[in-house]
Amino acid sequence: MPGFHPDPSILRVGADYYVANSTFEWSPGIRLHHSRDLRDWRPIGHALTGNRMLPLRGVPDSGGVWAPSLSHHDGRFWLVYAVVYTTAGPFKDLDIFLVSAASITGPWSEPVQLGGGGFDPSLFHDDDGRSWLVNMTWDARPDRSPFAGIVLQEVDLDGGRLVGEQRLILTDDELVEGPNLYRRDGWYYLMLAEGGTGWNHGILMARSRAIDGPYVLDPDGSLLTSRDNPGLTLQKAGHGEIVQTPTGEWYLVHLASRPVLARGERRSMLGRETCLQRVHWTDEGWLRLTNGTHWPETEVQLPAGTGREDVIPSVQRDEFEETSLSVDWCSLRQPMTPNWVTLTERPGWLRLRGRQSLRSRFALSLVAQRLTSTQVVVTTSIECAPEFPGQHAGLVFWYDTTTHFFLGITGHEAGPRVVLASSDDGRYTEQVTDIEVNAPLQLRGTLDNANLQFSVSLDGEKWQDVGHPRDASVLSDDYGSALRFTGAFTGLAAVDSHTAHLPADFAFFEITPHSGK
Repeated sequence: MPGFHPDPSILRVGADYYVANSTFEWSPGIRLHHSRDLRDWRPIGHALTGNRMLPLRGVPDSGGVWAPSLSHHDGRFWLVYAVVYTTAGPFKDLDIFLVSAASITGPWSEPVQLGGGGFDPSLFHDDDGRSWLVNMTWDARPDRSPFAGIVLQEVDLDGGRLVGEQRLILTDDELVEGPNLYRRDGWYYLMLAEGGTGWNHGILMARSRAIDGPYVLDPDGSLLTSRDNPGLTLQKAGHGEIVQTPTGEWYLVHLASRPVLARGERRSMLGRETCLQRVHWTDEGWLRLTNGTHWPETEVQLPAGTGREDVIPSVQRDEFEETSLSVDWCSLRQPMTPNWVTLTERPGWLRLRGRQSLRSRFALSLVAQRLTSTQVVVTTSIECAPEFPGQHAGLVFWYDTTTHFFLGITGHEAGPRVVLASSDDGRYTEQVTDIEVNAPLQLRGTLDNANLQFSVSLDGEKWQDVGHPRDASVLSDDYGSALRFTGAFTGLAAVDSHTAHLPADFAFFEITPHSGK
């Protein structure tokens, strides 16, 4: 799953595979995919919708929904996840929530809270019918490691509450998080993310005869990592889960990044993506990659009986002919509601009503899609008549509220003008051009790895560059002064700091592959 699809949680029910991914500050929450062959994945929506299910208003960049875990038990699907409200400094303020549904497509139940002492929660349903919550625990004391170990506590699923005592089942000098429990051949296995979700990332296994330990770490070390091979395509490999096929084969889903080289540094513009590796169990009872190393591969053997065909990059074009946006569209910290985004006020057009600035974490009129390649051309057509400098609308290339690019139309004393603005780790610049706008205007961003060139056209044939090529590598997990966990998006936005209802109409939105020529 290319682009921003971190922290994958995988599940098989019958012949159907499902994956859930973190969504952080983006709404709807917890993206879901379905597959029958582990190769072709179809988005089937999201588990969390609406403000009651997804309390994201005001959460920091890269806060929000972290690391969901998907399971199936007693005929229901279960999702447990954390919503993180504080990321700066020594503290992690968060709540752990649990939801369930009879069908993967919902409706999902109202969330119930299961504590909040640490993130990366997962559920384990044991053979005796008992269910357990396992997560890392956070210690904010100045003289302690904040990653204080892995804890376990029983869950009453019917009552929606924790029962019994919380037990610390594993600590390690290495940073460990992302725990998942499995049971096999009389052993309980802990799959752990290790080293932090950066260049040192990996997956480590531990096992015990009893669910509450003591757990012994795999003597061979990391099951999966790319930390010792910077030449691999898949970097930051870690945080995963395993699944068994109907024919008995085992696969590991995990996150990884495919960085580009910019300014002499590796930059992960597409964020953390979902990848697949083939694994097997040894005679000694430990899990190993079938390639004989701990390095992730870019191609793996499909399950038995699965065919293969070449996938041709397709044009993604939305002409806004439906009454609601497709599952590829997301908004920030709020659901898409008719008071600010609508496809029905002007049929065949997407209308955004401008509200707060692009720095806002409360009422930002922005809809966007994940970038799944670093070589694309993004084009849209806009009609908008701003009157004031604080009114503008157009095309965005986005990482977060502190780092993004914007090409559009802004109000000006001499009439609407083309504007190119950027925020570079909070440093804002704005270039109002002398290009007058009194008719529909096409906007374009051409992304060629780390280079981003903006242009405009009145007829869709003759294009005029706006500004010099921008360094798009700043739209990455590896840039900036704060924690970054998402990935680059592109989309549409409208701002109105004067009347808070300026309409901006978009005729289409198109993403096409860029040849690099």
